[in-house]
Amino acid sequence: MQRNSLIHVLCAGLLSACVFVTQTVVADGSLQPMAIPSTSPAREGFSGERLQRINDRMEEAVDQRIMVGAHGVIARNGTIVFNETWGMADREAGRPMSNDALFRIYSMSKPITAVALMMLYEEGHFLLEDPVSQYIPELAGLSLAEEDESGNLVTKAPYRQPTIRDLLRHTAGLSYGIFGNTAVDKLYRETDLLRAPSLAEFSKRLGTLPLLYQPGSRWHYSVAVDVQGRLVEVISGQKFGDFLQERIFAPLGMKDTFFVVPQDKQPRLTALYTPKGTVMDWNSPWQFNAETELLPADPELTRPYLDGSLFQSGGGGLISSTDDYLRFALMLANGGHLNGAQLLSPKTIEHMRKDHLGNADSNGLWGMDGFGLGVGIVESTAGKSGELGADGAYGWGGAAGTNFWVDPKDNIVGLFMVQSVPHQTPLAKKFRVLTYQALLD
Repeated sequence: MQRNSLIHVLCAGLLSACVFVTQTVVADGSLQPMAIPSTSPAREGFSGERLQRINDRMEEAVDQRIMVGAHGVIARNGTIVFNETWGMADREAGRPMSNDALFRIYSMSKPITAVALMMLYEEGHFLLEDPVSQYIPELAGLSLAEEDESGNLVTKAPYRQPTIRDLLRHTAGLSYGIFGNTAVDKLYRETDLLRAPSLAEFSKRLGTLPLLYQPGSRWHYSVAVDVQGRLVEVISGQKFGDFLQERIFAPLGMKDTFFVVPQDKQPRLTALYTPKGTVMDWNSPWQFNAETELLPADPELTRPYLDGSLFQSGGGGLISSTDDYLRFALMLANGGHLNGAQLLSPKTIEHMRKDHLGNADSNGLWGMDGFGLGVGIVESTAGKSGELGADGAYGWGGAAGTNFWVDPKDNIVGLFMVQSVPHQTPLAKKFRVLTYQALLD
């Protein structure tokens, strides 16, 4: 039974802004989150007429069948000013997209994992400069792959071993196995690295494989975030998913974020689609083509979310709802604080959104100027992106087209959720551009 309700005004000194979050006190004294408040666009400086352009373009994408369905949300100063769904959550079943739909967020799991690791960092368990092998012994003495004059794979000792900061900024020298076809990527696939049954087994397999690049030398997208998940387990003494639930999801009121979808929530899971002619195969690199027609994806891509047959991947294994992920993004925007919980300090959030690449080669980082600790950074909209947006914004996306950003300057959070993999449309970029063309104050 509810005893009373209250409104907390959370002011983030880092952003010089306030976020309003409503909570309800229940009989046991715990705080249960209520809905994130909404207001008219005009009250937060947006043109409602211009925001309608988002609906026009998304409905057009559905009509043209380049998108089956999506959900977009924009918040400013912690208040929702735009919240719209388009198309279908499951085209074949005739189920419309809904506000409570569940999405495979793939690599949008990564910022959540980074926050988990940084929470342990704030507790003094490690330094960012510490070698990863100090905590995960099976990753000690990693070798560096090279090809000899005959094209054969040989190895040598790297200049140094990967550090924890290397993991957070994707400069550890690791690879992914599914986004490239180097000799190292082939070894990743041969060892079934991404289909390990546990994080412990994943780390053991990874420890037998060579590095692709010298640690610290270049940004290269990789399984580094899954290593972060294993670090959380080793340092905290908890299973990774349990840590996330206890330390992040429950405090923020994220009730619909998990590695395995509970049976009673499975009807809310969106259908997954893939471009016609694309074969998603664990034993070959991901394929991309110019096809726009979307077909139902192989059910095997969804099975681990239902039966938990793969390890808890902090790099790409979470299911979430738009409301849940918005809470996570608002926590970042509010200097680590939301729903009565201080997950990280404002200084730590500020540290995470700085460019940590230094002199590392960042040619592989498309559309962003730099990379912080777990998030990509747009230092200037006149930089690599060149699109309308916000200087200093940070965030990340997922393989199925999901994307989020936090804009500290204008205190805006944007979130776009869609489900086709590999994603081949610019819809998330259009969503961001159309957000800022509607901002008048």
